[in-house]
Amino acid sequence: MEVLAVLGGVEWGIPFYLMGLYGAAYFIRQPKEGAKQGIINWSPLETVSVAIAIYFVSQLIGGLLVYIYPLLRGWSTLQINAWFESNVYGQFFLVLSVEALAMLLLWQFLKRRGASFKTIGLRKSKWLRDVGYVLLGFGVYFVLYVALMALVQKLIPIDVNQRQQIGFSGARGGSLIFVFMSLVLLPPIAEELLIRGFLYSGLKKGLPTIWAALGTSALFAMAHLQAGTGARLLWVAAIDTFVLSLVLIFLREKTGSLHAPIGLHMLKNSLAFLSLFVFRIV
Repeated sequence: MEVLAVLGGVEWGIPFYLMGLYGAAYFIRQPKEGAKQGIINWSPLETVSVAIAIYFVSQLIGGLLVYIYPLLRGWSTLQINAWFESNVYGQFFLVLSVEALAMLLLWQFLKRRGASFKTIGLRKSKWLRDVGYVLLGFGVYFVLYVALMALVQKLIPIDVNQRQQIGFSGARGGSLIFVFMSLVLLPPIAEELLIRGFLYSGLKKGLPTIWAALGTSALFAMAHLQAGTGARLLWVAAIDTFVLSLVLIFLREKTGSLHAPIGLHMLKNSLAFLSLFVFRIV
């Protein structure tokens, strides 16, 4: 998640900002009296709008919270930019604050609607079965991704060598622990609860499962295009995350829980972490 993606690309993101405003209004609206507890009692439109609102608000507020530290230290603009863009600890605290705030907002919304994380899929499951599904899911994801990329390359050639802006350049030694937490631990938990948990569950309530899965995956892919950062749209990452999301939803449906999707998401991010920061083969 990039704070710059919220601040830039205003024209491109107008529909999303408007939906985010609607979601924020719905978020603070008092729930209807007598609403059933422990179920999803909001519509697909409200689901998408609230998810977008949580995304934007957590990005903005989380970024501002981390911004306080360099301001109190009296740093220059160049020092502040370096803190956000290349300092491992600055980037870690940014990720931590954004993801923690997103989960806090999601929990608060669910609580106000008489629901919980269990309502959106965070249920007990059989860990050994989940491990098997994680390994199976990774194989399915890899095959589907390679096949879809080959097809896209024939129809619409894209730059497969374009790199995603994930930061943490120059991380070495002990600082890799913070990179690991920022990439492998925090995003899979937060994103699975918000996307395959809240967003997919809300869409599935009012839509056929296939359309809920496609809609969820399309929104997840769009969030990885890097729109608003000043860089070219990162289509290779969008295709990657679209396919991954479909497989994650499949795991959620097969297991009835978010544990297997979280596990697969962590596995994929772990391989990326090892490739980029440990073995440096990419």
